[in-house]
Amino acid sequence: MVNVMKHNKTIELLAPAGSWEALEAAVNAGADAVYMGGKAFGARQYASNFDREELTRAVYFAHMHRVRLYITVNTLVDDAEMPELADYLLFLNNVGVDGIIVQDMGVINLARKLVPQLPLHASTQMTVTSLAGVRLCAENGMERAVLARELSIKDIKTICNSTDTEIEVFIHGALCVCYSGQCLMSSLIGGRSGNRGRCAQPCRLPYKLTDKNGRDMLAGTDAGQYLLSPKDLNTLEILPQLIDAGVTSYKIEGRMKRPEYVAVVVDAYRRAIDSYLAGNYNVPQQDFENIEQIFNRDFTTAYMVSRPGRTMMSDRRPNNRGVMVGRVVKLFKGENKAAIKLEKKLSLGDGLEFWVKVGGRVGTTVNKMTQNGQEVTSALPGTQVVIDIPNGVRMNDRVFRTFDAELMAYAGKFYGEKAKRRIPVDAVVTAKLGQPLTVLLTDDEGSTGFGETNFITETARKHALDEAAVRKQVDRLGTTEYVLNNLTVDLDDGVMVPMSEINEARRMAAEALDAARLEAFAPKRTEKHKVDVQLVKPEKNIPKKHAVLTVRTDTVGKAQAALSAGADYIIFGGDLFSTKIVTDADYAKVAELAAQYGKKWAPGTPRIISQGQEEFYARQFAKWQQLNPDAVYIANNSLWQIAKENCTLPLWADMALNIYNSSCLEFWHEAGAKGAVLSAELTLKQIEHLCAVSPMPLECLVQGRIEMMVSEYCAGGSFLGGLDKGKCSFNCREQLFLNDRKDASFPLVTDQNCRMHVLNAHDLSLLANLKAVQEAGVERLLIDARYYSEEETAQMAALYKGVMNGEIRQEENLPHTTRGHYFRGVL
Repeated sequence: MVNVMKHNKTIELLAPAGSWEALEAAVNAGADAVYMGGKAFGARQYASNFDREELTRAVYFAHMHRVRLYITVNTLVDDAEMPELADYLLFLNNVGVDGIIVQDMGVINLARKLVPQLPLHASTQMTVTSLAGVRLCAENGMERAVLARELSIKDIKTICNSTDTEIEVFIHGALCVCYSGQCLMSSLIGGRSGNRGRCAQPCRLPYKLTDKNGRDMLAGTDAGQYLLSPKDLNTLEILPQLIDAGVTSYKIEGRMKRPEYVAVVVDAYRRAIDSYLAGNYNVPQQDFENIEQIFNRDFTTAYMVSRPGRTMMSDRRPNNRGVMVGRVVKLFKGENKAAIKLEKKLSLGDGLEFWVKVGGRVGTTVNKMTQNGQEVTSALPGTQVVIDIPNGVRMNDRVFRTFDAELMAYAGKFYGEKAKRRIPVDAVVTAKLGQPLTVLLTDDEGSTGFGETNFITETARKHALDEAAVRKQVDRLGTTEYVLNNLTVDLDDGVMVPMSEINEARRMAAEALDAARLEAFAPKRTEKHKVDVQLVKPEKNIPKKHAVLTVRTDTVGKAQAALSAGADYIIFGGDLFSTKIVTDADYAKVAELAAQYGKKWAPGTPRIISQGQEEFYARQFAKWQQLNPDAVYIANNSLWQIAKENCTLPLWADMALNIYNSSCLEFWHEAGAKGAVLSAELTLKQIEHLCAVSPMPLECLVQGRIEMMVSEYCAGGSFLGGLDKGKCSFNCREQLFLNDRKDASFPLVTDQNCRMHVLNAHDLSLLANLKAVQEAGVERLLIDARYYSEEETAQMAALYKGVMNGEIRQEENLPHTTRGHYFRGVL
């Protein structure tokens, strides 16, 4: 990593690797660090990833070339997987990786106790959006926080200038439309959980934006159908601002990408960073073009500079669009040939797509190309060429290059045996009569390795040893990372040593140099081979209690409706779905109503806060303290930290904190939690187990729309309100839905902070299964009524209370509802 004195912090260019070739490409193109995943517990389970033998080899390779290696352990982990996880953490500690990237607080809890020397990085899946979240990470043993991708440069700078914790930000690659770690869309639609590393990317599918009557709100406009598909992040033009902000690590997304992608992107950003450090920031036009060509959905700077609205979305194409190279200017009837007027250079071997008017896109590879009747291997911009075309191409169709043969050849030079970058070493070989022959290797950093023969040097009978013979043997470094630079030979006259002995001394010296070089870069930590912590507490027999009915509301009217219908506990506030403001007087009124009915209540918090909202919530917690609620439900890491610093109220860990295992429950309990709402991705069997081992009472959602996404992006404001112009004119004037290919309609609600929440197409309903949920040991059953009217809230609360009390027999769940993951689970 390169030191920048201005901030007294290092600059690290961090590259992805989903395969060995991508790792080589990253190292050879100039990455300071690489992140990758093993075969389990990583958030890109569809990448090739690395087994333990490959990881061991990768650590050696990276460290030999002075590159740090971080491993993703950033999925939610089930208790049944804890023995495998513990064994994996021991391996990662012992093999010498430079850190692990973690989402699950349960994994963090285990790692701190089991392998305390192993550095921890808070994954972007932890949804760290403000300085308080960074403080929580630091106080719980994390050396680095990867910020959410929704932050502005201004907020990033505020955070960097206010903490000694290393800050990492994404600078290039695919974006999630949802706040990372808060997405259940793939999980709920197809059972493949993003939190478990198996996201099926439903955000890249087509949707219609409809009203409550099913009318397509974008019909007849220039909008495409990929309304949840963001463009790719590209920060080359604003990189100096990020460096000035004080960011430590600059992360490129792409563990699912080809090694050529890694090579081209790392190469461009390496030279860009180096030019900044040299005092003359410069990105050649060719680098912009190469990065665009290797993969793009068009580019955006996301929220770093402004709120981009629809201009952030690749709504017409969710995958690589390539680079436009020309247009069809002539068709040759009956020949399947066309003349193309070029805007960019074209070469044999290039892959093309024609954006045709009917049928979308058709592709071909340029295997033959003529210019003025002569075959050519390449053609320049401004010229016209004739090539073979597929069926369906018409006049004036645009032609895009999706595969650039020359660029791929250039990128290919960064990986494979032909690209091997060796470390120069100087060798001193000494052979004195009556003594062992010795080999001393010294690298460019001054580390040394020594080897000597078992054979004692003797007088030659036939051929005496000379410098040429020594050079031939010492130069045989092909199986190592070294290449011979200078050779110094000190030989007595007329002596002999067998070639095999010289080879063995060279091998010993190379291995000794390996050890010295590795120790100098990353001193070996204490190896640990035994799991000496309790992974999962034994299940206890818990007395079956009559569960409490909790109702989450966002208006005073709904709170009163729920209480009058028999609710035992009201959660009030948080992300508001049916209003845009909750006042101090509203909180006071709910407190009054709860007291009037002899019930309990708690304020709730949003799932997301920005840096600019920290002071507001610090004051809010103090105000809530004066109302003496029974608890506060905390749905955000930053807000947990702010609450601990500004009030003494009992805190409940809310569902957005992704509590999936007993180690996570233990973490939050030790952090002061009095109870927790479990993840909506758990099965009833998993819930029953957690109830039997939990150190605190647990709550589960049993009724309501499960939130599938929370996003800084708003589809309504972006496509109907002109958000990219600076101000939204839509103003949430009507209810909107996303309608998918199977005609499922997902409600969109915008909260008080203009964040969009995508709700499931159907209500979760566990009415017919309430007995089983209560018998599992769940102490609180939660109805989320924020999407309901007051009347629906009252009806639902009364119905659930009646079933819970045995007054109503319910053999079936409500129509048009889902049981979520209670009986199916996730991958």
